[in-house]
Amino acid sequence: MNDSIKPQPGDMVVLTAVPLGLLDGLPQEDKHAIIATVGKPVLLVGYDDDGRAEIFFNDPFDVGTDPYSNTHTVWVPPAFVTLFPETQK
Repeated sequence: MNDSIKPQPGDMVVLTAVPLGLLDGLPQEDKHAIIATVGKPVLLVGYDDDGRAEIFFNDPFDVGTDPYSNTHTVWVPPAFVTLFPETQK
């Protein structure tokens, strides 16, 4: 990823692929939600101390009434996220 176009917290980004090992040990419904998010805009919350991108998204398969029951947060290497085209500066 080029630092001049590095997505910033609050930007919409696209998860370009599922990193190897990310889905290991997760419940099936979480795996489905993460896989379904690939290629779609999600919110970049920030970066952790190890440089991983923290992304936040709603589960497309869970229409729960509790606003937090259908959300996910995952941390991925920054090489797996790109700035969503409509938010590029």
